[in-house]
Amino acid sequence: MEREVKHLHAQGLQGDVIGTGIHVGSMDAALSRISDWAKKREPRSVFFCNAHSVAHARSHRQFRAVLDSADLRLPDGAPVAHMLRLAGFENQRRVCGPDLMLQYLALAEARGEAVFFYGSTPETLEKLQARCARDFPRLKVHAYSPPFRALSEEEDEAIMQLIAASGASTVWVALGCPKQEQWIAEHRDRIPAVVLGVGAAFAFHAGIAARAPRWMQQCGLEWLHRLATDPGRMWKRYLVTNSAFLFYAALSVLGRRQART
Repeated sequence: MEREVKHLHAQGLQGDVIGTGIHVGSMDAALSRISDWAKKREPRSVFFCNAHSVAHARSHRQFRAVLDSADLRLPDGAPVAHMLRLAGFENQRRVCGPDLMLQYLALAEARGEAVFFYGSTPETLEKLQARCARDFPRLKVHAYSPPFRALSEEEDEAIMQLIAASGASTVWVALGCPKQEQWIAEHRDRIPAVVLGVGAAFAFHAGIAARAPRWMQQCGLEWLHRLATDPGRMWKRYLVTNSAFLFYAALSVLGRRQART
């Protein structure tokens, strides 16, 4: 069964998580698929889905359409992976955005690829680039921090030209959910690269924000660590949106049980 799960991404197999189709498979399978697209510089989009994003999609039809537009939707959150296991994908585990990002940067360095970081603040990008220079010294890194306002058409086009001129095979976007997913959906067909929405990954890898201890990640308690360290920003997501996820998840489980009886 484990060997089968590793190859499910190639088949495009999905499991339903409260109305959103999430692709199943291993971290290695996801890396392989993204790598194949990147080699050809195909315009593709990848979203890392957690309880917040799928619950938001459940109650916002327009955002659900945005998620549905992605070429790959991965189970970033432990609750999402758990729902896939309940749906019959017994060996499914998290495919965590920040972890996949680091693994892919190592692959990109070995293959001589360029990467582009879009989003966050100039300070965070500076520290992220410094870490890349230390850990991946041969990696070709380009970055841009957009202003915190709506861009003009001319500014937007200039950014598209900047990304294209970089030669990047992957573009990593950190604007926060749902803004980054919406930006990716609007720009994917204009970017000759795989575009991935990675949320707080820039801050984690730059050392601006601390990740939860590994044991909390493995137990599905990373959300509790983020709530405790940044309550002013995260309370609504975890106490409101995630409560909605639990409600919809309970309805989904009950529906499956009734269907089997």
